[in-house]
Amino acid sequence: MRRVLGILCALLSGLLPAAAQNTLAERLAALERAVGVKPLETTCFDEKYELILRQPLDWQAPEKGSFEHRVVVFHAGYDRPTVLVTEGYGAAYAYRPDYREELSRIFDANLIFVEHRYFLASTPEPRDWTYLTAEASADDLHDVRTLLGTIYPGKWIATGISKGGTTTMLYATFYPEDVDVYVPYVGPVNRAREDGRHEKFLRRVGTAEQRAVIEQFQLEVLRRRERLMPLFEAYCRDKKYEFRAPLSEIYDFCVLEYPFSFWQWGSDAGEIPAASATDRDLFDYFIKAVDPEYFVRETPTTSFFVQAAHELGYYGYDIRPLRRYLSIRTGKDYLRRLFVPDELREIRFDRSLYRKMRRYLKREDPRMVMIYGENDPWTASGAAWAVTPRKRNMHLFIQPGGSHRTRIATLPEPMREEAVATIRQWLEE
Repeated sequence: MRRVLGILCALLSGLLPAAAQNTLAERLAALERAVGVKPLETTCFDEKYELILRQPLDWQAPEKGSFEHRVVVFHAGYDRPTVLVTEGYGAAYAYRPDYREELSRIFDANLIFVEHRYFLASTPEPRDWTYLTAEASADDLHDVRTLLGTIYPGKWIATGISKGGTTTMLYATFYPEDVDVYVPYVGPVNRAREDGRHEKFLRRVGTAEQRAVIEQFQLEVLRRRERLMPLFEAYCRDKKYEFRAPLSEIYDFCVLEYPFSFWQWGSDAGEIPAASATDRDLFDYFIKAVDPEYFVRETPTTSFFVQAAHELGYYGYDIRPLRRYLSIRTGKDYLRRLFVPDELREIRFDRSLYRKMRRYLKREDPRMVMIYGENDPWTASGAAWAVTPRKRNMHLFIQPGGSHRTRIATLPEPMREEAVATIRQWLEE
């Protein structure tokens, strides 16, 4: 009898899903190229783990070396859909115990958060810039999707914000069949190192009164250069900032950056100091709005600037309204001059990625929901043009007056309900 019972138990165990036979940690550890699994604290999911994968630097030539790639796995249920975050930067904020991405909350989904290669803990040593390419990052995501798909067999959503939104779209371009739904937030598709569309956008965004107040503030900061410069120098000295240009030029670039930053983050024109403000009040607002840390020689976002200079593109500055007060003669090519590491000073921009993404988004009709903010300068180089009446699957939602902080939760109720209903329908089909 004991022998019969043993056989029955063995047969029944074979019928149980793999998830019931092994813990999630064990299943993660058993994945190909997994070199580390560590439990993490979470207040929003049943389980949460750091998963370290050893991935090749070059997917077409694995013999060229590898790096350790950091992935965070949030578990809601084996029968739940899964959200793949195509992060454009580092994963540090995903380690917060209370972190939960918007779509994973709306649809009670698992969450796979992929740190972008060459950021934070996913940076190869030595840092050979050869392998920092958009295609390689898409290959990384495809590998993660393939591996984790053995654990989570349900529907998948790929999503990202800002550069992560761009990464979502380039992932769709390279791997259009990988997931069921793509949801890029506020993601640009830039066509040049200095795209050119953002400057035009800033000349017409908001109201004429708001734009006038912004320009007058810029002029006032420049007119008071001699009085404010000592405060600027002391601030940078105390912070131990190092730059690739003289401090007088960094001062100028902070002034030029101000309008873009103002509209990107949805600032309030009513808070801009008047021309009668004291030097201290003017400086305090200025340094809070545009901290010169943005222009320092080396930051955790240096890898992004390398990508921008090489194939992702960026924005430029229109210096004409301020020219007579500036110490610089031109703002052109500032990205390469101020942000790119010295060893890459001769880097050239490659439009191949832009052409490939534009061709895919224009011709194809993936199940994709695009989210943008009306007043966000990045919308100027967004992919709204890809959503046309003839397409049945691609949807576009632009929040009126919205900034780079636009999310599904911030959309007007009718838009929000339509976006959620659209994604839910795809997940249930």
